[in-house]
Amino acid sequence: FAHLDRLGIAHATTRHRPVFTVEEGADLKAQMPGGHTKNLFLADRAGRLALVCALGDTRVALNRLHRAIGHDRMSFGAPDALFAALGVRPGSVTLFALINDAARAVTLVLDEALLAHEIVNFHPLSNDATTAIAAGAIAPFVAAWGGRAFAADFSGEEPRVRPFPLAQS
Repeated sequence: FAHLDRLGIAHATTRHRPVFTVEEGADLKAQMPGGHTKNLFLADRAGRLALVCALGDTRVALNRLHRAIGHDRMSFGAPDALFAALGVRPGSVTLFALINDAARAVTLVLDEALLAHEIVNFHPLSNDATTAIAAGAIAPFVAAWGGRAFAADFSGEEPRVRPFPLAQS
């Protein structure tokens, strides 16, 4: 929260029971406005890491995404790799964990459907709370992190990616 405050990003946090999956938290999310996320930590054979932050109901074609971001075929990353890279445990994966990626080892992929929401919701490094920020605040957060980032359109057969942050019109 201190990092968000330093960046001038307004945030509101709701405490709740621990939630490990999108489905498990459906009742909680129904009470909170905005886009709710699923966050996937992935690794390829070469050890390259990716974090996909998508709307909870977005279908992410993992078997095709790797080509779009220049990785080998990806699968879910091991819990030890997750903790080493992002400092969180399974069930608590979140965009905000990038503050722990000092090596900029993770490639970020943001779902454009998520970015279309006015408010977006992520766990604040633990799965017993949800923190809401304006979708427009994602760009300054990502810029402060400084790693490789893409926006992705997952609506078709092949994910279409482009560099993030997107140019402002």
